[in-house]
Amino acid sequence: MDDEAPGAGLTTGALARRLGVSPTTLRSWDRRYGLGPAARTDGRHRRWTPDDVAVLEAMCRLTSSGVPPAEAARTARAATRPPAGPTPAPARSRAPGALPLGDVRQECRGLARAAVRLDARAVEEQLDGAITEYGITVAWQDVMAPALHAVGRKWVSSGDRYIEVEHLLSWQVSTALRRHTPRLGPPGTPGTGPVLLACAPDEQHTLPLEALNAALVRHGVPTRMFGSAVPADALTAAVRRLGPAAVVLWSQSRATAGLPLARHVAGMEWGVRGARGQTLMMLGGPGWTGRSSHGMLRPTGLADALDTLTAAYGTGPGRDLTPARARA
Repeated sequence: MDDEAPGAGLTTGALARRLGVSPTTLRSWDRRYGLGPAARTDGRHRRWTPDDVAVLEAMCRLTSSGVPPAEAARTARAATRPPAGPTPAPARSRAPGALPLGDVRQECRGLARAAVRLDARAVEEQLDGAITEYGITVAWQDVMAPALHAVGRKWVSSGDRYIEVEHLLSWQVSTALRRHTPRLGPPGTPGTGPVLLACAPDEQHTLPLEALNAALVRHGVPTRMFGSAVPADALTAAVRRLGPAAVVLWSQSRATAGLPLARHVAGMEWGVRGARGQTLMMLGGPGWTGRSSHGMLRPTGLADALDTLTAAYGTGPGRDLTPARARA
């Protein structure tokens, strides 16, 4: 059967591909909110007319912007065609694919819904809008991170489902962060090395470091981003070559948080005798929780890390960077 035969309307599969949603989502919206096709062929096959498509396109735009599905359905129907009979009452249970978000910004809800639908275009628009509106720090803390955490929780609780949602959302977040990272400028402070950002050996989670890197560069702080699973020898070699003002070592899990390496890097010195340099060591991520980090900084989040590191370059709020202020 031709999916788009002239005059016959679209099949459910063809419409799902056009909108970037699954056929299951379309059937769910029909069942819950009355957004079904106006015509069926042979009493069995659904055919979606241009008016039906307009309603569904409006539904997708509204849910992507964070409007709750039931409200989005009412608005889409009212804006595109007169009501055709009573609207079915929304079901009490959570719609398929809903994520456990809690109390978050509307932009975060819109981002999560777009991700669950695997709607890459809507995800990109949500991310760009949040970064433009709020900046990197707020967009990461209030929009991106809660959505990523919700997808992770859903994955764990649903028997390895939603992996494709997590991969899509992670890729889009990484792409958006890089898209909004300006080109590196000249060093901010003469004689001061860059901030070196690296994941601990065997650590693959880079997104928090990517957010910090983007925020630092936007504040005029030179960085060197080394990414995931940096071997210990490579990290120490980079520290010797660059003489960084600070090293941020990220660990998502306790299994990858190696204190001996962190202490070794924190104690490294470089330069000529009598003018030795030493780096400020910052441990980022939940992997370090409960570990003794005497003399090394433990930021409470992206904003805290950004304040501390920009202060070292004179581009942000001042802060005492002496070891006495390091978080144990």
